[in-house]
Amino acid sequence: MLDYKLLEALATVLECGGFERAGETLGLSQSAVSQRIKALEVRLGQPVLVRHPRLAATPAGQRLLNHLQQVRLLERDLATALPTLEAASPRLRIALNADSLATWWAATIGAYCREAGVLLDLVIEDQDVGLKRLRDGDVAACLCASAQPIAGARSMALGRMTYLPLATPAYVARHFPDGPNEAAFRRAPAIVYGPNDQLQHRFLARCGYHGPFPHHLCPSSEGFVRLASAGLGYGMIPRMQVEARVAAGELISIAPGQALEVPLYWHFWRHSGELLAGLTARLGEAVLQ
Repeated sequence: MLDYKLLEALATVLECGGFERAGETLGLSQSAVSQRIKALEVRLGQPVLVRHPRLAATPAGQRLLNHLQQVRLLERDLATALPTLEAASPRLRIALNADSLATWWAATIGAYCREAGVLLDLVIEDQDVGLKRLRDGDVAACLCASAQPIAGARSMALGRMTYLPLATPAYVARHFPDGPNEAAFRRAPAIVYGPNDQLQHRFLARCGYHGPFPHHLCPSSEGFVRLASAGLGYGMIPRMQVEARVAAGELISIAPGQALEVPLYWHFWRHSGELLAGLTARLGEAVLQ
């Protein structure tokens, strides 16, 4: 039989990014947490953690984390059916992209989380890489751009987000007086969310440009809009996030008529209980554009 205290130690070490912080979260010493991980590895006869070059779960550790995620959700269902059982407030660890969090996510799931007493543990990942978190057992569900579910999981199409290449009118007049062209792309500063963000590259490729370009890195959806609004660069911004600014003429497209459509899919474990099923049903009501 599995000792779930050992599994909780494994999950907490990875969620906290280290043994010391995991010990503080669990109310244990760093040594005690390390001993629990060693006990789990002795029981399995193989390692569950890789410590270098970065802390990560081994394939065996990933399978245990997947199992623990589903057990946590099923225990919530059992506590609901048998009220005499004490259960902590359920916490759902979910990977989603920053743009969804900055726009439609809270309004869509807020009422359900309040009604069900759900606590969220949100992991911000680009929509192109969020699925890896689910595969690694780090999250119970994720938003990503891939329609193909991993083994043991399901996916549901939520719609798509429309991204526009926006900047201030003054910026466009200064850097794109002749419209989008190779010379302008080579010198005009862009804004990119992070190293995994490929939206800018996709836009430039659509315009026929495949070379290097100067760019700011800004890992904040709100900060991204602020940089563009301050005239520091142009970038791919969700239309729903800046409708008012576009309508007021504060931000304009550097390539009128050009847009990128990014599909979003909700991925979740097949046997994850009623709590996640309820959240999934609520997400099915989302209207993305």
